[in-house]
Amino acid sequence: MQQITIIGSGNMARALAVRVLQARHSVQILGRNGEKTRELVEFLGAGAQGGIEGAPIEGGIVFLAVPYEEAKKAVVFYGEALASKVVVDISNPVNLATFDNLSTPAGTSAAEEIALHASPDAFVVKAFNTCFAGPLEAGSVSGKPLDVFIAGDAEQAKVKVSAVVAASGMRPIDVGPLRRARELEAMMLLTMGLQVSPEHENFNWDTSLNLLP
Repeated sequence: MQQITIIGSGNMARALAVRVLQARHSVQILGRNGEKTRELVEFLGAGAQGGIEGAPIEGGIVFLAVPYEEAKKAVVFYGEALASKVVVDISNPVNLATFDNLSTPAGTSAAEEIALHASPDAFVVKAFNTCFAGPLEAGSVSGKPLDVFIAGDAEQAKVKVSAVVAASGMRPIDVGPLRRARELEAMMLLTMGLQVSPEHENFNWDTSLNLLP
């Protein structure tokens, strides 16, 4: 069993925490909103503990369960406290006003931008951005385990994230170096646009990107 830290207290933080506990790891929730953090920890029960933003990071793996811009601020805020840790970016830098473009510069990704702002000794990995909160909390969709696509430049960091994914009942898929996050995020620009399109009334944020078979 290992300790995993989740920065954030929203729906994705909750879903990740449920999966982490399913994998028989303990989880530390660090949230800006004290009330939401307490409520989440109480919901999660045994194996979960909470703290305010800025509290010491206890996990060797740190999930940034916050939007892209907040994730950049978080790695700057925590600075060298993230050194030697695996930092997992789950964000999708989609323009939520239009669902028509990404907010990152051309030729890069949210994960790569976060890596530039993080401690040079942190191991940034992209994962879980293709999972919506509902299916992620369940660990499956339509009876099929979720696929979790993982990109990163540090092989051992990807191995650690893959182990957590597998232990929680899902399928890890290593897609290559961190720059592959560009394609993962572009895929979600399309997918998220479909969720809000009135032409696709059956898409309700409970869909999932899986490779078959």
